[in-house]
Amino acid sequence: MDNLTFTNSILLVEGLKVTPQSSQPVFIMFLLAYIFAMVSNIGLIFLISTEKNLHDPMHFLFCNLPLNDIMGTTVIMPRLLQDILTEASERYISYAECAIQAYFVHVFTAACHYVLMIMAFDRYVAICNPLRYTAIMTNKMVIGLSALAWGLAIIFVTIMVGLSLRLSRCRYKIENPFCDNASLFKLSCENVSVNNVFGLVYTVIVLSLSALSIFVTYVKIATVCVTSKNKALNSKAIKTCSTHLAVYLIMFVTGAVFIFLHRFPEYSDNRKLASIMFHIVPPGLNPLVYGLQTKEIRQKVVKLWCRKKSMIT
Repeated sequence: MDNLTFTNSILLVEGLKVTPQSSQPVFIMFLLAYIFAMVSNIGLIFLISTEKNLHDPMHFLFCNLPLNDIMGTTVIMPRLLQDILTEASERYISYAECAIQAYFVHVFTAACHYVLMIMAFDRYVAICNPLRYTAIMTNKMVIGLSALAWGLAIIFVTIMVGLSLRLSRCRYKIENPFCDNASLFKLSCENVSVNNVFGLVYTVIVLSLSALSIFVTYVKIATVCVTSKNKALNSKAIKTCSTHLAVYLIMFVTGAVFIFLHRFPEYSDNRKLASIMFHIVPPGLNPLVYGLQTKEIRQKVVKLWCRKKSMIT
């Protein structure tokens, strides 16, 4: 079995430990979560793209978030749903498919941080330099910031996954619900210290950079609000910044739980579930927290809902 596996580059995904009795309820639960995340995020993108009143820098930058969430859920959920209904000994995946999945899993994770960082910059300019907002946040700036966020994620993830793909393989089992970079280099019996160091350093840098940049941004925004004593400005700052901060905390907490549990092998089942939640919870909650809490989007959703309700009645 092992020789055949290595020759054909077929891997076995451990997946979630689901009993036959609970496989269908778990499948339905994850399927509903996936459908909700997809419908809500696609709906937000469609709404922003079709409503001219929402064609401004803030909402165009926000489109990066649902686009990333769609990718993050789609890269693991269809395969995970299939594996839930498959016997544990039959959950095979090709090495090429595993590498592609790992690549986009990490692009999604990195882009989460970069996108929220550029959105924080947009909020900083809007609140701290409102008179220069239109001059600074031009279409060119929005495109440049979006390209920077995705470009950084793609470049560093390409290097990280590339370091794993260069290794030879002596194992065939993925001890995870889906493929990621750690799953790839753990298949090798070679020295993987370079992979461990690069992955750890890159993770620490991204987490620290995003946390520091958002902290500094909010300190500056708070300083402006306190010194100006402008009730209208303070109200705007609370509404826009609270939603952005909530989205960031949801992403940060779910990711931190997964990273924390990675250090305790005895909680491997909890770690697997936490890794899946990172791809379900933020994409599902982001449209509700950020989209519906934004006044302009909320008004459009309510308007469309009332129009649809009146047509039915």
